[in-house]
Amino acid sequence: MASFTYKEVKGDLFSCKSDYSMCHCVAADLRMGKGIAIKFRNKFGQLLNLQNQNVQPGGVAIIQDQQRYIYYLITKKYSWGKPSYELLHNSLIAMRQHMISHQVAKLAMPRIGCRLDGLKWQKVKELVCTVFQSDAVELVVYNFKAQK
Repeated sequence: MASFTYKEVKGDLFSCKSDYSMCHCVAADLRMGKGIAIKFRNKFGQLLNLQNQNVQPGGVAIIQDQQRYIYYLITKKYSWGKPSYELLHNSLIAMRQHMISHQVAKLAMPRIGCRLDGLKWQKVKELVCTVFQSDAVELVVYNFKAQK
């Protein structure tokens, strides 16, 4: 039986293979005006589709991009707010349920909730690993290093 694998790599999240589903954190207002959210908005679009899902904090909005899913973890109500670990945990659980029901086995993510949102990576990493530890999921976290 396959098991959970976790690894961190340096590089651009958007360079991951197209068979990896992807996730990131956004606010329920779906402004996506800062950080990596801008790249997600520009690359995948479908803003109206996301808005029509009307997902509240602690949930997950989902779009399909060819054979993979793009998960928008709704971790706060407004783009100017800050998420809580509890809302992030609830969003991860919601994403996990979708992944299981759609047999998603590969997921790529940035250090969710940590840069602009200010959560501590060590705690977020523990949350993520706890949520997926019993699943046959290959999880890759991309640590982006900006060019100087």
